[in-house]
Amino acid sequence: MQKVRLTIKGLSYSERQTGAYALLLAEENGQRKLPIVIGVSEAQSIAIALEKAVSPPRPLSHDLFKNVLESFSISLREVVIHKIQDGVFFASLYTEGNGKTEIIDSRPSDAVALAIRFKCPIYTTEDVLEKAGLILEDDKGESKSISVSSEENVSNTQSTASPIESASLNDLKDMMARAIASEDYELAARLRDEIEKRTNN
Repeated sequence: MQKVRLTIKGLSYSERQTGAYALLLAEENGQRKLPIVIGVSEAQSIAIALEKAVSPPRPLSHDLFKNVLESFSISLREVVIHKIQDGVFFASLYTEGNGKTEIIDSRPSDAVALAIRFKCPIYTTEDVLEKAGLILEDDKGESKSISVSSEENVSNTQSTASPIESASLNDLKDMMARAIASEDYELAARLRDEIEKRTNN
């Protein structure tokens, strides 16, 4: 199996498709991108983990899973998105602990959420990239509208404008802090995306 390392390029919300988020993974030393539609709770968990300055008041499910693994001296070595079948991606967790290596079946969104927390690499295979990888370009070298495969047979999503775009950057940061404090992680993820978009421009 020829592995290709991936980085997390972005996470976008679709107002046209309720509860749909697009996780965009990029080939580390290449131009191909791997877009995957994921669920709301997994998107929230990934967004919170990426926002280093913010910590939820109580552990999320992926935080709990990490804590349980570590309490048994088990670490996550890497995650591999190894197959796409009928538009659905499959991933595996490679764990090490107590002198044993285990491979655990996982959805890609859960695998990525855990990889961020364990700070371990994310890989896919050359075969998956050939089947589902895209080269997405606009005037900044990034896609504004993408067709993606899914974990749950949702086939398309598109980023659209949000009412929060009218708020100032400081207001957005305050709103995100309040959303996290009240455990409204869906709103927090959307606010984080808007903050990231403005600071990267």
